[in-house]
Amino acid sequence: MNVEKKPFDQVKVRKAVTHALNRHAYIKAIYLDRAVVAKNPIPPTMWSYDKKTKEEAYDPELSKKLLKEAGFPNGFETTLWTLPVSRPYNPAGKKMGEMMQADLAKVGIKAKIVTYDWGTYLERARQGQHEMMQIGWSGDNGDPDNFLFVLLSCAAARNGANYSRWCDKKFDDLVLKAKQTTDVKTRTRLYQAAQAEFAKQSPWVTLAHAKVYRAMSQKVSGYQIHPLGVDILTEVDLK
Repeated sequence: MNVEKKPFDQVKVRKAVTHALNRHAYIKAIYLDRAVVAKNPIPPTMWSYDKKTKEEAYDPELSKKLLKEAGFPNGFETTLWTLPVSRPYNPAGKKMGEMMQADLAKVGIKAKIVTYDWGTYLERARQGQHEMMQIGWSGDNGDPDNFLFVLLSCAAARNGANYSRWCDKKFDDLVLKAKQTTDVKTRTRLYQAAQAEFAKQSPWVTLAHAKVYRAMSQKVSGYQIHPLGVDILTEVDLK
């Protein structure tokens, strides 16, 4: 028998999850303090980053209050997919998942940890088979569109990398308008408005922006870390 699920305030539930997670603890344990807490869906080094966005505090009591207001006074059960591979944006998905699981349990959310091999993980996520999942992004071209449209647009929710399946008309109109002009000031205004809408609705829990390092011999000269995550070796030499 199919039972229709009771409607609930999705934003309050998402905010409750956000306030339940101790992101500063993850940065210390997982990133060894080599990351910053993420407030926006684009990194702080990218143009149009909205500095006015406030950090969502770790506050289990507020999380419980929001869950109660949303109709879940005793929490709920869910699954949490953890990354099966080490990525620049998350070096230890399983360990982070265990910390997230413990934090969620404190507010009554019982999360069962699930994982798959990397290819299966991505394919199942594209099909929307997950409830909660870890994922991240390394930019392709340095443009905010590569994050805000590629990861959060309605088009990407239907057939792309918007794994949250969040589709909001106001947000979508802003990022679509930003694609239609080359004026940086106009695009910046539109992208900052989109980030403000993102902050109101919390379709993701923005965890961390990782700092990337490279170890190399002192004999190496001319190497610079590329902001798009590729290694450019044309100027590299050995002394």
